[in-house]
This record gives sequence, C-alpha cells and structure tokens, in this order.
Amino acid sequence: MTTAETEPRSATTTVQTPGPEASWWAVGALALGIFTLVTAEFLPASLLSPMASDLGVSEGMAGQTVTATAVMGAITAPTLALLLPRVDRRTVMIGLTALALLSNLLVAVSPGLVTVLLARLLLGVALAGFWAMVLAVTAQLVPADHLGRAMMVVNSGVSLATVLAVPVGAFLGEQWGWRWVFVAAGATAVVALVAQLVTLPRLPVAVSGSLRVLLETARRRIVILGMVATALVAGGHFAGFTYLRPALDRVPALTATGLAVLLAAYGVASFVGNLASGLLADRRLRLVVVAAPALIGVATVTLALAGTSYTATGAAVVVWGIAFGAIPTAIQTWIARVAPDRLESIGGLFVATFQVAIALGAAVGGLVVDAFDVRTALVVGGVAAVLGGALLGSARRV
Repeated sequence: MTTAETEPRSATTTVQTPGPEASWWAVGALALGIFTLVTAEFLPASLLSPMASDLGVSEGMAGQTVTATAVMGAITAPTLALLLPRVDRRTVMIGLTALALLSNLLVAVSPGLVTVLLARLLLGVALAGFWAMVLAVTAQLVPADHLGRAMMVVNSGVSLATVLAVPVGAFLGEQWGWRWVFVAAGATAVVALVAQLVTLPRLPVAVSGSLRVLLETARRRIVILGMVATALVAGGHFAGFTYLRPALDRVPALTATGLAVLLAAYGVASFVGNLASGLLADRRLRLVVVAAPALIGVATVTLALAGTSYTATGAAVVVWGIAFGAIPTAIQTWIARVAPDRLESIGGLFVATFQVAIALGAAVGGLVVDAFDVRTALVVGGVAAVLGGALLGSARRV
C-alpha cells in the first residue's frame, strides 16, 4: 500500500489531484487572490487623509479601519476551519474572495465611519481566512518537494501589493477620489474571483477539523516554538518598520522624491527576497529561516548607525526589503515541514500569531521610541528578529 493509503489523513486531504499544468494555474489564481486582499488591506495607508475628511472624522479615527481588519483577522484565522469543517475548500477560497469584493464595494459607498468599519471587519475575515487556508490548499495542488516554490508564487501577490498598493492608491486617489480607488480594488477582486472559478479544482475535505484538533496542534512543543519564533520575527520587524519614516527623516539629504524612491526600492527588494526564498526553501529551509531574520537584524542595526549617510541608509532599506520578503514563504514552508498532518490548524494559528505580533511589535516599538529614540527601537526589533530566526532554525525537523 502507498504512504497516502496507510498514514492518517489530515483535515486538508483531498480525493482528487489536478494535473501539473492545471495545478500551477490554480496556484497563480491564489496569488491573485492574495494580491487583491493585501492591496485592500494597505489602501487606507495611502488614502487616510481624504477618507477622514470626507467621512468627517479625525485621521486617528480613520486609522481604526486598519485596526478593525487586524482584530477580526486574529479572531478568524484559527477558527474558520472549525466553522466550516466539511465545506469544499474551493468553495471556501472563492467565498472569501467574494467577501473581499463585498467589503471594497461597501467601503466605496459608505456614508460614514461605522459602515466603513463594518466593511473592514468583513475584509479581516476574508484576509485572515484566505491566509489561514492558502498553505493547506496549495499543498494539495503541488508535490511536497515543490511547496516552497508554490508558496513563493502565492506570496508574490504580497510583494506586488507592497510595491503597488500604496503609491498607486495615492495617485489614483488624487485623480479619481478615494471611493473610486476602492471600486478599482473591487474590480481586482472580480478578476481574482473569475480566475479561481476557472482554475481551482474541487477540494473536498476528507477529515473534518475540530476544536480538539486545534488545541492538540497548539500544544505541540514544536508548534509552540514556532509561534514564539514567528512572534519574535514579525514583532521585531514591525517594532522597527512601523517607525521607518522617522528613521529616514534623520537623513537631511533625503528629499520627498528620495523617500519615494527608497520605499519603492524596499518593495522591489521584497519581491526579490520572496523569489529567492522560493528557490531555496525546498532544499535549504534551515538556511532561509535563519538567514532572513539575521538580515533584518543587520539592516536595522545598519540603519540605526547610518546617521546622515544616504548611501548606508539606502543599502539598509534594500537589505531589509530582501530579508522580510523572504519571511512569509520561509515560515509557511517551515510549518508545512513540522506539522504536515495539521496544515489548516497550524496555518490558522500562525496567521493569528502574525496578526498579534504586528500589533504588539508596533506598540512596543512606540514605547521604545518615546522612552529612548527611534534608533533604539530599530536595534531592539532587529535583535528580536534574529532570536526568532535562531529558534526556527533549531527545530530538528527542518
């Protein structure tokens, strides 16, 4: 008998396997879905001022549209599989993309902040649910030894959103108004929806998940180690990255154009880092999970020590982009290696961990900036990321 016939089946096991060519088209459709979701997540950063003015609220209140998405995401990520234990995963992914479409359209026509916040809660469900499921779904579409490369393709959607969402959103907001930018985001969701309808095969669940499975997964020592490590890496990154702008403002030669160039360079470098991690993760995973956080540490410390040097600052930003661009694929491949039988459960746990780490990292970084200065926050964040990478690399199964 084959291994697939003798080993216990997980909650993500399917009864059919699409052909190789069809599988990679489906992986591309998932990447398009990720691009759509992350673009919608980032849009308030580029549209906050006109949104606040039009809705008649402060920019601080308008900023809670981001908080609402993150909070709902932290709740949704570990629980969605429990709420939909036997629903075909094709239906789930398509439904989550449709929910993102609905969210964008509701934001576009919202008369006030309350409606916007409700719409952004829907986006939190769609975003976190898609992230929590995407590893398990992708693992069913490609062979195990190609999973790292497949996740690189999926995560290219994040990299493209990082490069395009904020600058393009800001430009289109000036030309069209902020509401039409969300309509455009809705149009992107339609494209992703059609792509998924055409390419995703049926993915019925062979064994349903449960709260018991989720709790058992969360109690595994290696899963606990991974969640702590992920929290250190993500929290460390955002402890520094949240305050990148004040760090860059210390460079007197940095004009508004130069700042835009550096931020664009970060986005492009992030895309390069994602590509590199996809090529390496399947064969040298331990190297990637240790090296990428270590490079975050190098970048943050360099930036802290760069002083007024434009060259050193630019180099640090590019290295940081490459390093963090590699993190999503590296961590997703890591969790697939250490818990291949619990991909939906562990995927949800890690997405929730990442969301909480973002909030805590930004909060701790802010406290450090206020108590000391932005350079100290950069160093603290870098050290945390390095420690997280060392923990991930210590796992025997990678």
